[in-house]
Order: sequence, then C-alpha cells, then structure tokens
Amino acid sequence: MKVFIAGATGAVGRPLAARLLEAGHDVVGTTRRKDRAADLRTQGVEPVIVDALDADALAAAARRARPDVVVQQLTALPQAGTAGASDHAATSRLRVEGTRALLRGAPDARMIAQSFASLTHPDGRPVHDEDAELFVDGPGSVGVNARALQRMEADVGRAGGLSLRYGFFYGPGTWYHRDGASARGIAEGRIPIVGDGQGRWSWVHVDDAVAATMAALERGSGALNVCDDEPAPMAEWLPHAARVLGADPPPQTPTSLVHETAGPELVHYGTRMPGASNARAKAALGWIPAWPSWRQGFERELGDSAAQAVPGRPS
Repeated sequence: MKVFIAGATGAVGRPLAARLLEAGHDVVGTTRRKDRAADLRTQGVEPVIVDALDADALAAAARRARPDVVVQQLTALPQAGTAGASDHAATSRLRVEGTRALLRGAPDARMIAQSFASLTHPDGRPVHDEDAELFVDGPGSVGVNARALQRMEADVGRAGGLSLRYGFFYGPGTWYHRDGASARGIAEGRIPIVGDGQGRWSWVHVDDAVAATMAALERGSGALNVCDDEPAPMAEWLPHAARVLGADPPPQTPTSLVHETAGPELVHYGTRMPGASNARAKAALGWIPAWPSWRQGFERELGDSAAQAVPGRPS
C-alpha cells in the first residue's frame, strides 16, 4: 500500500511513518524544510517539500504520489520543546483548505484526517461520544478550531473517509514529555489549576494514536474518538503530573484572573470541557490503547525513568 502523509515530521507523522515502513508500506511524506526532507529520506520515506498552505502545490504533490491512502496530520502548532503560541488560524486553514486540496489531488485515495476529541459543546454530561455537537460558538480559539473541524470532518465524511479525533497527546515529540514545553511549565509551577479544575481532559499516548491510525488504514468512517479510557478533571491530572515531575503542587487560580491574563479558552479547558468516550473507536477499529490510563503513561513519559516497557510490547 502507498501512503501519503501530509505532515510527516510531526508528533504523529514521524512515528506513523516508521510503523508504516515496518509493515512494508511505501510512504511519501511532506515537510516544509529541506533539512527535515533529508531526515525523512534517511528514515526510508520519500520526501516532498511543499508549503501546505499552498493548496495547489499540495494537491499537485498528492496527485504525483498516486497514493492508496492519504493521512492528513497538518497543524501549525509550535514544536514540543518550545512555548510559542499556536497559530489557530493557520491550523484551521490547513485542516479545511489542506484537506480539500488533498481530496482534490488524490480523489480515489482513502482519507484519514487528524481531528480533536475535546471540542464538543458542554451540556452538563461529563463524557461525550461522537454524536455530541461541536462547540462551534465556543470562546476564542475553541470556536475557531471547532468550526474548522466541522467543515473538515464533513468533507472527509462525504469522501467516505475517517476523521480521528485524538485526545491531548503526551509522549515523545509532544508538549507533555520530559523535554516538552508544557511539562517544563508544570515543573516550574507556571500551569495552574483553573478555578474548580473540573474541565475533563481526554489523553492519548502518541504511540496509541499511531496504533489507531494504523488500524484505520482500511476500516472506519465518519469520526472516532481516539483517547484513553479515563477522561480526567484538570484538578486530578495536573497534581499527578506535578508529583511525577517532582514539582510542588500546582497553584489554583481564580477563573476571573485566568480569563483576564490567558483568555476564555483556558477557562473553558479548565472548568467546562467535557471528556470523550473511546468506545466506538475500539469497536470500529479493533483498537485497544496500550496505555489505558494517563496515570501510568505520565509516570513513564514525565518521570525520571525511561526504562519501563510499554504494556504488552517488548521494551
């Protein structure tokens, strides 16, 4: 099978390419940078240097590749080791215009697109399935991202493809890893519990995200939540992460102050965000997360020991 990964050097794209190659697939991967193209070539991936915001160039790249499957992993998020602001407008363009360009360039290929599990409208239920409405009128970047995902998922669905709504990533190459920007922020006491901390976060180890994507190469349609079994309030996961990092307990900050200094989005994430159920992904893909709880996953990825084996896999 020939697989075209749009965004092959990201947190999911790079390990996904490795798994695809191990399974005997041919892999073509995009990047904007020449140095990363060399890295992809060394890995065994056929690199394509393209600005993914140039829709015509991206469509042409997909057309030349003639893939069986296209995996859309494009975002404009800062690298894991940096603390720069996310470019939500650019990410929205990549998700909407980039996906449409890929569908135009490879109309006969199966499309698998990166979506996000934690953008549903809060309605009092602690955990949502995929039928819950996206929070398209949410505050700030929450609404921006939800509207983009709504359009992208509709386009992918019409083409018979699958949108994988990943949870918050942790593990190598992500912000929530020993060398990631968010882990450093927790260790330094710069990330507080917002208000009552009852916003529920749905997590997924990046290896589990890759495993679900591999399982989706030939099955599944619509949208599926790819996250672990334990959506957790911020008031629960953040102190645990701080303990694992050997840091002091996180401060608790009033919502009014967070709203004023960091914006309404963080108030939503900290106090109102619903969790996500992974039941449909398990049933549709035959996928079971190797890390069913962020608790054990954090101990591995945020703690001092890197020698622990992934459950059910050789070390």
